[in-house]
Amino acid sequence: MSPVVRTGADLPSGERTLNPFAIVDGAADLITFVQEVFDGVERAEARTPMPSGSLIHAEVAIGDSVLLLADAQPGWPVMPALLQVYVRDAQEVLDRAVARGAAVITEVTPFYGGEDLARLRDPWGNIWWLYAPAKGAEAVPSWEGGSTYMFDSLDAVLRERAGAGK
Repeated sequence: MSPVVRTGADLPSGERTLNPFAIVDGAADLITFVQEVFDGVERAEARTPMPSGSLIHAEVAIGDSVLLLADAQPGWPVMPALLQVYVRDAQEVLDRAVARGAAVITEVTPFYGGEDLARLRDPWGNIWWLYAPAKGAEAVPSWEGGSTYMFDSLDAVLRERAGAGK
């Protein structure tokens, strides 16, 4: 049986099997944020404005992946994304994001598997997981007596969002 998903040469040129999509208020500003924080490159040919000027579709390449974006249209809900990005230096990226209005969810912390992890929420409500090569010791899992900070920091933000009814 052949695989259900398409990969590699079976995809249109420049495409990936899975592409996250976020619907936000202010997609053009989010594109700028992604360019400045993650060195993203907008696919200009994909930018599709509505007559009102809002974007119904836009694409920003981040490394070998693509983030698809649109502005919420009248009657549409905002639908932020949860995004995982592998970076070279989590603290540098976190600092860039904070300088552009993001909030820190999880400070750079040793994580399982020899990675450092940080999390941020951008001004549009998207939550980004930043994974980088570890600069210190590997974390001890909470179930082995280690810290629960990794879970607790995200849990608090998601419960806050649920309480706000968003």
